[in-house]
Amino acid sequence: MKFNKDTKIGEILEKDPDKVEILLQAGMHCIGCPASQGETLEEACMIHGIDVNDVVEELNKEEK
Repeated sequence: MKFNKDTKIGEILEKDPDKVEILLQAGMHCIGCPASQGETLEEACMIHGIDVNDVVEELNKEEK
């Protein structure tokens, strides 16, 4: 699955739980909060002052 700025946090965690580490490293430490599950990646990044494009790029990197 390719992630984009409109992907909901809950979808990311459901589709690829290993991506949680990327979100945590970016500074999103509230991803376990029920409210965050319905937020888009763009909304969560905006709240945390994070560049959504950087996070999308990291989420979509191919694992080796």
